[in-house]
Amino acid sequence: MRLVNCERNAIDLRTTPVHLGLGSRAKPVEGFTWDPEVLQAYSSAVSADGAEGRMVTIFDGDGLGDHWERHPAGDELVVCLSGSVTVTRDVGGVPDRVVLGAGEATVNPAGAWHAVDMAGPASILTITAGLGTDHRPRTDTCPTEHVGTPGPQAP
Repeated sequence: MRLVNCERNAIDLRTTPVHLGLGSRAKPVEGFTWDPEVLQAYSSAVSADGAEGRMVTIFDGDGLGDHWERHPAGDELVVCLSGSVTVTRDVGGVPDRVVLGAGEATVNPAGAWHAVDMAGPASILTITAGLGTDHRPRTDTCPTEHVGTPGPQAP
């Protein structure tokens, strides 16, 4: 995994996320995977950006999401590119659902547990404040606050 300072070719956001950092810098993240070791390397590489760093990526899928997550460092923008998706947020133990069609977006507030379900084949673009992200398996309707499996942390 490495951050690229200057990319002149097309970037496939499905395989190569882009990190938005301090100084309005945009750097493709070559060799990125969701493997814990790569996530830790990414977190270390962008730690100087702190809570202001953002990851931009596209996810394709079909069906229910398998986990809840939250981003304590900042808000997350979720944009539906194609198909239909439902973003479910836990608001005080009550599910708050937002259905998005192509071209529509929603903001997950900092710290809000959320999950994404795709109704048939769909694609979303996310702009995420990843510092300190928590995950937990989706085994219940809404997660319990302060429970989660820590995601990558910046040193």
